[in-house]
Amino acid sequence: MPSLRELEERRAFECRLTPDRALESLDEAEEFLHDRGLLTRSADCAIPSLFEAMHEEPYAPGTGGFGEWPRTKYPWSFDLVEREGVYTASIHRGKTLYMSKEVADLADPICRAEIARMEEADPRWQRLLGHLADAGPSLVEDIRTELELKPRELKSLRAPLERCGAIVGRMVFVETNGGHSHTGELARWDQVFKGRGEPDPSLDELVLAGVRAAVLVPEQEPRRWFSWTWLWEDGLIDRLVTEGRLERPAAGWLSAT
Repeated sequence: MPSLRELEERRAFECRLTPDRALESLDEAEEFLHDRGLLTRSADCAIPSLFEAMHEEPYAPGTGGFGEWPRTKYPWSFDLVEREGVYTASIHRGKTLYMSKEVADLADPICRAEIARMEEADPRWQRLLGHLADAGPSLVEDIRTELELKPRELKSLRAPLERCGAIVGRMVFVETNGGHSHTGELARWDQVFKGRGEPDPSLDELVLAGVRAAVLVPEQEPRRWFSWTWLWEDGLIDRLVTEGRLERPAAGWLSAT
């Protein structure tokens, strides 16, 4: 087993944590995602961060929110989603998680199970999911018109559906008389990813993917990675260590075998 110091150095290199490893192009950002398997947008845990790997000063330092996004490279976070084999969902406790096809395939059974669960849980969610099933991926403005919803009503409906992975939102550009503007599009998970289709409630493989992506992880962190808190088992980490799929290089730390 590598030492903790060796794993820290490997993490710094592979997760592009130093300025000499800064992403220089959208192509490099795509390669970074496929190499790691999954990325957060902003740095908030051990999972590698797209913005952190850019090593660029914020657009408006100290203002919070979008002002803390990289000054010139932030559009890559939207352009990356348009690349083949790149998938996103707000399953990182409501925040965007970028996934390669291989990792999206691990999330797919849970997201599909969430569609069914949310349809049964509330007729309002069932109505929105049913509308998307019939209409296909739809612009936010069209959904509001067709379902006769006010902006705040649609926002309150979509938030929990996005958080659990039942639906996926993305920014799209539409042509206008004066050029173009951006708006939102919503789609069901099963419309953007053609996966196995067999529900599986286990978080095992996603947790392993997260640890592999991060190289080195504080042991208490994985339970906070995904929205599906009800799927977490208290003995999950110990079991994966016992099975030889995770290692503890030092007390309180995890790495993948």
